[in-house]
Amino acid sequence: MRPRVSVQDSALRNGNFSLRINPVRSEDAGLYEARVAYNTEVQSCQVELGVITVTLSPPSPVVENEPLLLSCNSSHRASLVETRWFRNGRLVPTSGTFCSLHGALSIFRPAMSDAGSWRCQLRYSDNEIISTTYNLQILGFDGPLNPVVYAAAGSAAD
Repeated sequence: MRPRVSVQDSALRNGNFSLRINPVRSEDAGLYEARVAYNTEVQSCQVELGVITVTLSPPSPVVENEPLLLSCNSSHRASLVETRWFRNGRLVPTSGTFCSLHGALSIFRPAMSDAGSWRCQLRYSDNEIISTTYNLQILGFDGPLNPVVYAAAGSAAD
């Protein structure tokens, strides 16, 4: 897993044996064990790392007005009961432009106003709730619908 993993050497003296993984990948999910030997004593602990991913289809960049699909999945072992999507802290209505099906959110005609932070929330049969955010970027024109630009003759126009 190198160079994605590190241990803070300075923290070891204080009893902090934390492992840092950056960036986390889907295949990193699983059980991790730490063993520390000091003199004749051995201490150990186990931590399970769960991973949640949001994937975009088609992959970035998303072009304005071209349909997209955001999928949300997790390594959690229980049965998925419900998927909810939030935009700006508000539950996304699954009608009109947005359609939610099997953990995925379809946006039929994404607009520039749809760019930004989206949150996916997964609820499982064991009542575990897992969520993550995804920053959606959309390429398009963010301006008036029928722009008219005036420029003086002999000058530059953008």
